[in-house]
Amino acid sequence: MSAEAADREAATSSRPCTPPQTCWFEFLLEESLLEKHLRKPCPDPAPVQLIVQFLEQASKPSVNEQNQVQPPPDNKRNRILKLLALKVAAHLKWDLDILEKSLSVPVLNMLLNELLCISKVPPGTKHVDMDLATLPPTTAMAILLYNRWAIRTIVQSSFPVKQAKPGPPQLSVMNQMQQEKELTENILKVLKEQASDSILVLEAALTLNKDLYVHTMRTLDLLAMEPGVVNGETESSPAGLKIKTEEMQCQVCYDLGTAYFQQGSANSAIYEKAREKFFRTKELISEIGSLSLHCTIDEKRLAGYCQACNVLVPSSDSTSQQLTPYSQVHICLRSGNYQEVIKIFIEDNLTFSLPVQFRQSVLRELFQKAQQGNVCLGLEDLQYVFMISSHELFITLLKDEEQKLLIDQMRKRCPRVNLCIKPVTSFYDIPASASVNIGQLEHQLILSVDPWRIRQILIELHGMTSERQFWTVSNKWEVPSVYSGVILGIKDSLTRDLVYILMAKGLHCSTVKDFSHAKQLFAACLELVTEFSPKLRQVMLNEMLLLDIHTHEAGTGQSGERPPSDLISRVRGYLEMRLPDIPLRQVIAEECVAFLLNWRENEYLTLQVPAFLLQSNPYVKLGQLLAATCKELPGPKESRRTAKDLWEVVVQICSVSSQHKRGSDGRVSLIKQRESTLGIMYRSELLSFIKKLREPLVLTIILSLFVKLHNVREDIVNDITAEHISIWPSSIPNLQSVDFEAVAITVKELVRYALAINPGNHSWLLIQADSYFAANQYSAALHYYLQAGAVCSDFFNKTVPPDVYTDQVIKRMIKCCSLLNCHTQVAILCQFLREIDYKTAFKSLQEQNSHDAMDSYYDYIWDVTILEYLTYLHHKRGETDKRQIAIKAIGQTELNASNPEEVLQLAAQRRKKKFLQAMAKLYF
Repeated sequence: MSAEAADREAATSSRPCTPPQTCWFEFLLEESLLEKHLRKPCPDPAPVQLIVQFLEQASKPSVNEQNQVQPPPDNKRNRILKLLALKVAAHLKWDLDILEKSLSVPVLNMLLNELLCISKVPPGTKHVDMDLATLPPTTAMAILLYNRWAIRTIVQSSFPVKQAKPGPPQLSVMNQMQQEKELTENILKVLKEQASDSILVLEAALTLNKDLYVHTMRTLDLLAMEPGVVNGETESSPAGLKIKTEEMQCQVCYDLGTAYFQQGSANSAIYEKAREKFFRTKELISEIGSLSLHCTIDEKRLAGYCQACNVLVPSSDSTSQQLTPYSQVHICLRSGNYQEVIKIFIEDNLTFSLPVQFRQSVLRELFQKAQQGNVCLGLEDLQYVFMISSHELFITLLKDEEQKLLIDQMRKRCPRVNLCIKPVTSFYDIPASASVNIGQLEHQLILSVDPWRIRQILIELHGMTSERQFWTVSNKWEVPSVYSGVILGIKDSLTRDLVYILMAKGLHCSTVKDFSHAKQLFAACLELVTEFSPKLRQVMLNEMLLLDIHTHEAGTGQSGERPPSDLISRVRGYLEMRLPDIPLRQVIAEECVAFLLNWRENEYLTLQVPAFLLQSNPYVKLGQLLAATCKELPGPKESRRTAKDLWEVVVQICSVSSQHKRGSDGRVSLIKQRESTLGIMYRSELLSFIKKLREPLVLTIILSLFVKLHNVREDIVNDITAEHISIWPSSIPNLQSVDFEAVAITVKELVRYALAINPGNHSWLLIQADSYFAANQYSAALHYYLQAGAVCSDFFNKTVPPDVYTDQVIKRMIKCCSLLNCHTQVAILCQFLREIDYKTAFKSLQEQNSHDAMDSYYDYIWDVTILEYLTYLHHKRGETDKRQIAIKAIGQTELNASNPEEVLQLAAQRRKKKFLQAMAKLYF
C-alpha cells in the first residue's frame, strides 16, 4: 500500500461512525453511510425511525422569494431522501408486519406511494384497470404491496383499540395528535372508497403463474441512475428480491380472507369467501413450509379465523363433522334447533368440557327468548298454550309477571281469539336477568343492538361495580362532540351510560344502513331522555329526522318516489328552528338542504326560506344559489345574476391564504398555506355536500362551474368541455389566490361521483374523457369518448347526436389514436369531421409502424379519395395483397359516386356504426 493510500485510509477510519443525534439524517445523506448504518447489530436510530425522518424532511414545504408557501420542491436532496426511505424499507424486505407495527398510516401511505412512483406505476391510473400479468415484476409487486396494505389497514381500523390513558395535557402535542388523527381518517376514507378495487386487484393476483420481484437496495440504486445506465435491468428482466408465486398467493389469500371476514358482518354470505381464502392459505403454508422467508402468517390467528368460519359457515364436507361443542351449540342456536342444544348439554354432563360461564350465557340467551315468547310464539292452538302454562316447569322457572307476559304474547299471536291485550311493556319495566362475568357482559354489550337487552346488561354491570364508566368499553362507540358534553353531564351513571351507548349504536347502525335497528335504538333513547332533558329530546328528534331522510333515500327514493309531505315539512321545520342552546350537528343541515335540492324544492329555497337562515347557515345559502341558478338557466344570459354569485362563492371557497411568522432576527420561522377562511365553508365541506346530491341538473351545474374554474388557469393546454359552461365568468381577477391543484382534484372527484350516480349521462362521460385527454391518458380518454357515444345511440345502432360527437371531440379522438400509434383508425376518424381532413388522413396512412389492424379496417372507409390514396400507397410500396384489399373496398357498388345521396349516406352510416362498435370492443 502506498503512503498516500495509507494516509487516506487513516483519515477515513478516524471519522466518527456515530453522528450527533441532531443531524444524523444529514450525516447519512451526505456521507452515503446508510448501508453501513443498517448493518449494525442494533442501529440507532432504528430503521423505521429513519423512514419517518427521511420522509418528514422530504415533505417539508418551501418558501419562494415573495414569502409564499410552495409544495415541497422536486430537487435532488428531496429525491435522495425519498430514495433513502425506500432503501430502508427494502432493507426490511418490505415486511408489512414490521412496517405497520412501527409506522403510522400517513407515513406508510407516503412510503408506498413513493414505491408506486419509482416502480413506474402511472399516476392517476386505477390499479384495477392494469393487467398484472403484462407488467414488469417489480411494478406488479409494488401494486400488490399497496393494495395488500390498503386492505389490511381497513381491517385493522375495524378492531376495537384500548384507549391509552392520557398524560398531562400539552397543547402542541394534542394539536399534532389531532392533525395526525384527521389525516389518518381522511386516508382511511379514501382506502374504504377504493376497497372494492383493491379486492379485485388482489383476486387478479391469485391468477398469476409467475414469480414476482420486489425492489432491493441495489435495484433502487439502479433506478436512481440515468435511464441509459439501468439498461432495462429493473424493467423486464428478473432483478430484485424474488418472491415465489406460492408465497405471494399465500399472503394475498390471507389478506383477502381477513377482508371478507370483516365484510361478513354486513352480509353473512361473504363468510363463505373468507372461509375459502383461509383454508387455501393453510394449504399454501403446508406447501411452502412455515419457515418461508417472505411469507409470514400468524398461524394461531389463522386457526382462529378458520374456526370462526366453521361456526359461521358450516361446511358439508368431512372436516366440518369434527366441530367443537362450542361450534355445535352456536350452529344449533342460529338455526333454532333447541332440542339438539339440550342433547349436547346432556352429553357434556359426562365430560364437563363446556365451562359453567358458557352454559350460563346460553341459558341467559334462551331465557331472553322465553321472555319474548320466541320458544312458544308458534303455538296457534289455545289448548297447547294453556297446557304449557299449567306445566310444573313453567310455573317453577318463570315469575308471575313473566308468565303473564308470555301468555299475553301468545294470545296476541293466536288468530282465533280477540282479547284485550295490555299495552306494550314500558322501557323501564323490563326486569334485568341474573349476573354473569363482567367481561362476558361487556362482550354482549358490544354486540347487542336490542335496546332492552342493552339496558338489562347495564343494570347488571352497575350492580357488580360502581367504579366503571361502561360507555368507554368500546372505542368504536362514537358520539359527536357537540352531543357528548351534554350526555356526559348526566349525573346518574347508569342513565349516562345508557343514553351514550344507545345513541352511539344508533348512529353506527345508521351508518351501515341498518335503519330498522337504528330506529329502535333512537326511539328507546328518545323515550329515556324525554323524562328529564328537553335539550336531549330535541337532539334525538333531530337525529330521527336525519334517519328518516336516509331511510327514504335508500328505499323508495331510489325508484324516484317523492318523499311524504310530512317529511318535507319536518325538514323545513328543522332548518327554521331557532331554539337556543340546542347542540346541532352540521351534517343534519347539510343533509336537509341536499334533500330539498334532490327533490326539486326550488321554490322554497329561492322564495320562502327565512332571511336569517341565509346569513347563519352556509348550506342554506349554497342551496339557495344552486336552486336559483337552476330556475334561471332557461332564461337569457343577461338574467343569470345568481350564477355569478354562485361563481364568486365557489371561487372564494377554492382560494388559499398564506400565514407567516417571523422571528426576532427577521427570518421566517413558520409558514403555512391553507384554505382561505373567507369562504362560507371549506372545500372539503363543499365536496362532502355535493356528494349528497343526486339531482342531474344540480350536478351538471356544479360540474360545469368547476370545469370552467379549471379552464381559466393561464397554463392550461387542453380545455375541458361541459354543458352550460357559458353561464360562468371567463376570468378571475386574482389567479394566484386560487388553488388550481385542488380544483383539478375536485373535478376528478365530482366526475367520478356523478358517473357513479348515473353512468349513462353522456355530458358527464365527455367531461371524464376530456379530463383524461388533458392528463395525456389517451387510452382512457378514448374509452370515455366511445362510451359517451354508445349511451346516446343504443351502442351505435343509431346515429350519435352531433352535439355529442362535435368536431372538437372527433379531433381529440383522432389525436388519441395518433399518439397510440393507431394510424388507420386516425384516417377513418378523419371522415367523421364535417369537412374531411385529407391532410391528416394521408399523413397517418404513410406511417408504417401502426399498432392497429391496418388493412382489416379498410371495410370501414367510405370516402373513395382515401381508398384511392391507399391503393396508390400500397402499389408504391409493393404491397400487393393490401392493395387488392383496398381495390376490393373501392369496388363496392354502394360507394359508387353515381349513387343517390341517400344511398351514399346510408353506406357511410353503416360503416360508422361497424367501426365505432369495433372500437368500443377494443377500448371497453
